[in-house]
Amino acid sequence: MSDIRKHYFLDEYCIIASERSKRPSDLVSEKTERVAISNCVFCSGNEDKTPPATAVYKNGDVLEDKQDVHVTGWDVRCIPNLFPAVSPTPAKIEPSDWQIDAGFGYHEVIVETPVHGRTISDLSDHELALLMRAYKDRVVHYQSQTGIEYVSLFKNWGERAGASLEHIHSQLIALPLLPPLLRREQDVIQDIKKCPYCDIVEKEENSERFVYENADVLAFTPHFSIAPFEVWILPKQHIDHFANCADEVMRSLGDAIRFVISRYDTILDSPSYNYMFYQIADGSYHLNVRIQPVLATRAGFEKNTDIYINTVSPEDAASYLREQ
Repeated sequence: MSDIRKHYFLDEYCIIASERSKRPSDLVSEKTERVAISNCVFCSGNEDKTPPATAVYKNGDVLEDKQDVHVTGWDVRCIPNLFPAVSPTPAKIEPSDWQIDAGFGYHEVIVETPVHGRTISDLSDHELALLMRAYKDRVVHYQSQTGIEYVSLFKNWGERAGASLEHIHSQLIALPLLPPLLRREQDVIQDIKKCPYCDIVEKEENSERFVYENADVLAFTPHFSIAPFEVWILPKQHIDHFANCADEVMRSLGDAIRFVISRYDTILDSPSYNYMFYQIADGSYHLNVRIQPVLATRAGFEKNTDIYINTVSPEDAASYLREQ
């Protein structure tokens, strides 16, 4: 049997096609052998192969490259994307019959470790805390820049998820606009005058979709899951943005992300995945992280309707993801 599920508070739908239900082993795709690349531009020792770093985390300090002098021995390194989607100095746009604006913004890469071949699952508590500190610092930095309305922070891991380099890294793109999805959520939340995410936390904490929790955050497979084994992570207390997020909550977010990725590694044989942070510094929004392993292809029906068919129910996915 299948069922059509509505989003928690948006007018969006997905189809849970349980008659097509698959075990995790049925979703594992053939992998290309992963080989360490000695000339990887993100590896320690190759700092001169990237643009100068905008922030370098080393032994608790935050530094930056100066001209042709590169900081070495770093722990986390933040650099401008060599092929940016947007630029702080975009080219002038010629007049057009249609709306078109200059591609203003910032595009940065956050290299999470100097060691090639490591994954999020490998990071120690200390390394994870440092990464989350870098996430917070860089998002808050770009959010404060003139003309920036939204900072998208995300991670692509694996070729199927859009990662062109094997060395683990995250990206942020700072935009002069609020994306339509976030605008729709913001409008609904402000209209109902309460936070639906706080209600979601309360209800999902004891549901069959529960996956993991620690002192500060809850991880669960959402009732409205558009991808097999999708997981959402929400702070238990109402927090709208990294700027208002205590260090211990940031560490708890990192801990939950690592747990989910490690479970993917175990039961889905290290699939490609994306994780994405959603936040608006308006007081009413509720910071959240969404993780989606790439196990299915968006095909004609999804493109035609924007309704996703998910062949693994979130309840079944949670039963696999919970630590046995």
